[in-house]
Amino acid sequence: MAPDTEPASSLDEVDKQVKAIIQNLYNLIVQSYDYHGTQGAEAMTREIRSLLTSLKSLTRLSRSLPLRLPPEIIAYISDGRNPDIYKREFVELVQRHNQFLKGRAEAFAAFGGVLAAEMMTAMPEVRDDILRVVASTGGHVAALEARPQEV
Repeated sequence: MAPDTEPASSLDEVDKQVKAIIQNLYNLIVQSYDYHGTQGAEAMTREIRSLLTSLKSLTRLSRSLPLRLPPEIIAYISDGRNPDIYKREFVELVQRHNQFLKGRAEAFAAFGGVLAAEMMTAMPEVRDDILRVVASTGGHVAALEARPQEV
């Protein structure tokens, strides 16, 4: 059970560190806007040190996160290309593949209907068995039952 709970706790810690970094940056913005000489400089120095500590902690924690990026995406970004374009191209590829598979499934279903009809014509004695198989595999039994039985 420990491996399942570890990533969640790591993510919670990373979340806390990111929130701390955001708070540090916000404090720096406020202090730079409302700067009051040496007191402001000391406060900004403390805040910058706190920011660096938070960044180091975040870097340390991020190494333990279960993050797996496909090498293609890393190469795509390394080449200076937009990852949104990669995502769009990937989605289009998946859609084309899904359409291909849908067409294949429909063709096999149509073939199953034709095969069942031809088997019922060639072997009328197994008609009931063929109808049962077609019904159990999700085929269109009504179209086959409407066919006249050949004697």
